[in-house]
Amino acid sequence: MSFSDDEQIPGTLNVAAGEDEFTVGKAKLKIINSATAPVDENNLRVLLELTGLGNSKERLGLDLVTVLDVSGSMKGDRLEKLKKAMQFMIKKLSPIDRLSIITFGSEAHKVCGLRVVNETSQEEIINLVTQIKAEGWTNITDGLQTALKVLDGRKYKDGRSVGIMLMSDGEQNRGGDATQVEVGSVPVYTFGFGTATNARGDPKAMADVLNGIAKKSNGGTFSDVPKTDGLSVAFAQCLAGLLTLAVQDLKLVISPENKSKVEKVSAGDYGQSGNTTTEPAVTVAFGNLYDKEMRKIIVDLVLPKVDKEVSSQVLKISYKYMNANKTKELKSPPIFASIKRIGKSTPIQKEEVTVEASRIQTAQKMKEARILADQEKFDAAKNKIVEAQNLLEDVEIDGINSLIEILKAELQQFLIFLQSPEIYKKSGRAYALSSELSHERQRHAAKGDAEKTPGMYATPRMEEYKKQSESFAQGKPVPTAAEDDKEEALADPIGPISGALSLQIQIAIQALMSIQNILDSAAPY
Repeated sequence: MSFSDDEQIPGTLNVAAGEDEFTVGKAKLKIINSATAPVDENNLRVLLELTGLGNSKERLGLDLVTVLDVSGSMKGDRLEKLKKAMQFMIKKLSPIDRLSIITFGSEAHKVCGLRVVNETSQEEIINLVTQIKAEGWTNITDGLQTALKVLDGRKYKDGRSVGIMLMSDGEQNRGGDATQVEVGSVPVYTFGFGTATNARGDPKAMADVLNGIAKKSNGGTFSDVPKTDGLSVAFAQCLAGLLTLAVQDLKLVISPENKSKVEKVSAGDYGQSGNTTTEPAVTVAFGNLYDKEMRKIIVDLVLPKVDKEVSSQVLKISYKYMNANKTKELKSPPIFASIKRIGKSTPIQKEEVTVEASRIQTAQKMKEARILADQEKFDAAKNKIVEAQNLLEDVEIDGINSLIEILKAELQQFLIFLQSPEIYKKSGRAYALSSELSHERQRHAAKGDAEKTPGMYATPRMEEYKKQSESFAQGKPVPTAAEDDKEEALADPIGPISGALSLQIQIAIQALMSIQNILDSAAPY
């Protein structure tokens, strides 16, 4: 016999059945699930949403290394577009940031080491960029290894965030296989520039190499940039994320409660541990999270049969992350998700849960279609996409959902790329690989024609930098990083303290509720 009637300890958080959210420091957790479930054994699907809450005034300084392909194929308009994209990025960095530029053709060349980006050095670095010339073969391996040496050799590295942005426009033909380079914990964001990157010949075609490098890194993405005008936007949006880092080493811990059982945790390609007989709790390691960036997790539970109608806790959730200098681990209190067990009630799945399940299903169908296309089974690949389209049409939601519409646009674009082997090899495969990794990591990456397939994971800062980079290309001035920070502060004046306030208010409410329950139980009838 078990009782499960012990009182909740003040300082833990209990979620009312259905939906609630909690904020601890720079991360917010939202829990969404059906409010009721029958008393018989049944399945319950819970959606967890983790959102980063950064503050530009508290962000770490960024050590950014750009690795730029300047091989012979980059001559002309491509090189000029690359220089323009770099100029925008240089202007967006601030004096707490440092930038190193590595170029590679037949071999790598360090244009500059990690330079502090202030008003004076900005012009000096831009001048170095304007002098870059294109020549030689394509040695991605040497470029990437040189970038890693720049970061590994730093004397001043405490309290710094890091990133590598690597772009190339053609097949690697010098230096060996770049996907075999060990990048450690450094996030590497890769950019395939121009349609030459999309060709598929041998197994190490450019899209495979760039996607492989990004996938191997901690949180990196692969952006497919077929049009030369798209590089500035792709660079700008990637930088927007790096400049709004909210939390590092984020981990989510999910534990079943009251004989519930976790069947599956769907969290993309992020590492999971646990969910065994000896360790029923599941830990998901997400790494870094940008401001306003979200990770959605679906937890499939089996609820046990209960003897009577009752409101019970079915899931205990907590999360933790490292502070800015990685000197202290910050933890949320345990948060309990509850559900009301009522007779023969039929659980009503929340729309947010349905949409996220549809996104996961659509991404899987696209991956299956890409594998079929790689095997030159194009009819089967197209059928797989049509199947995914039909499943989206059958999703039961109220009105029009923007995320569902983005998924539909993504499927339609990929279907066009599957119309012939030539189109697929030229444009479709890189698009598919970029989309796969973006979905697996729930992180924005440019892919194909951005106007036809808008990004699902772009943060507000990314959208703002997209507009700014497009204006810069038309000759308009670039707002400084300080001006961006001021604009955000005006839009959200209590942002820096909202996390701490929210946590204390939530704990206080829970404590008062516990006291009230004690008083109620002691009151005479």
